[in-house]
Amino acid sequence: MAMTHPPGVAVRVAAARVLQAVLQGRSLKAELAAVLPKIADPRDRALLEAICFSALRQRARYDAALRAWMQKPPGVKDGELRALLLAGFAQLDALELPAHAALSATVEAARALGRMHQAGLVNALLRRAQRDGVPAADPQDAWPEWLRVRVRADWPQDADAIFAASAVAAPTWLRINRTRTSAAQYALRLHEAGIESQACDDLPDALRIDAPVSPLVLPGFGDGDVSVQDAAAQRVADALSPPHGGRVLDACAAPGGKSAHLLGRDPTLRLTALDVDQRRLRRVRETFDRLGVGASAHLLAADATETAAWWDGEPFDAILLDAPCSATGIVRRQPDVLLHRRAADLAALTVLQARLLDALWPLLAPGGRLLYATCSILAAENQAQVAAFLARTPDARAETLPEAFGRDTGDGRQRLPGEAGMDGFFYAALERRLHGR
Repeated sequence: MAMTHPPGVAVRVAAARVLQAVLQGRSLKAELAAVLPKIADPRDRALLEAICFSALRQRARYDAALRAWMQKPPGVKDGELRALLLAGFAQLDALELPAHAALSATVEAARALGRMHQAGLVNALLRRAQRDGVPAADPQDAWPEWLRVRVRADWPQDADAIFAASAVAAPTWLRINRTRTSAAQYALRLHEAGIESQACDDLPDALRIDAPVSPLVLPGFGDGDVSVQDAAAQRVADALSPPHGGRVLDACAAPGGKSAHLLGRDPTLRLTALDVDQRRLRRVRETFDRLGVGASAHLLAADATETAAWWDGEPFDAILLDAPCSATGIVRRQPDVLLHRRAADLAALTVLQARLLDALWPLLAPGGRLLYATCSILAAENQAQVAAFLARTPDARAETLPEAFGRDTGDGRQRLPGEAGMDGFFYAALERRLHGR
């Protein structure tokens, strides 16, 4: 007869296994994508995500507690135990779940994982966390030293605020599909469903929800009435501002949210969505199909830098280059970035960003606009990258974007994590000069 466990144990077991995989180098997004579809109850799926994200955001703090409270903290061979304890701390601390349920289910999860001999240890440590609280720690401790040094060098007055904002959960930002409804109409539907939201004065398609919410419970999500997209990313459509009916290239398009936003605003755009990964490009089509946009969009799997292999020779009126980057502006949404990012990655990324800029610029029509965007906060990927491009590109000039896009960096605008509730994001609008001007 198969052994049965009390309710909630399976979720804690799954959380421990996901966290262990991430701590060993796997992607959180990939691990959750593999596990979540196997969980039938949407409440359990939401709990699993909440535990994993909270445990990783507070990883350094929880590890410090284990070092302080244990004579011999979990080593390499005890990765599963460490992961389960981080999951337990997250429930009691960050999520503030009822202590009895969190303790019982997590201790039972130790047994379900074949760690009967450690169930008492798990119980004792979680009870101490419940009784004494997990000690506070400096949020910067979660950042690898090389990256912490870079952030402080780039943002000496703002570094502490960046580290603090990156350690807390972000609000949920919604983008309304204006081909189906309006922000005001959708806010009413949310209210009727018991979900309160706030409008954003200068983002007509945006609503903000401060409480955690699964997309699956949003009214009309499956029908394409709404998408989840941070407000900083929503500003891309305004920063690019393609001409009505213009020819547009989204050069790194997956998963398709920004292209879909552009098409929802102007269905007459002649849009090409390009991505180097065919599997990721399928997600772009799924996004378009759900939202009912992009029926005539051209989806193309190709390397954006190898333009001779895919460009038909007709210039684009607008190009969006949402470049691969360090993702240091979205650590609160992708906390495993701090585990996986290496200094060598940054060097490779800046080389790739420069190659993309140089390859795509000749495809832009004179008078057209290329928007260079990243979800990074590092100067090497942002203002320094743009300044170097302008220095070697005589027919390029930076246009001034409004203050709503963030802080003036000279040739662009930088939003830092948490400012106005948004993610960290960089924008540089580059115009190709008309001949003789």
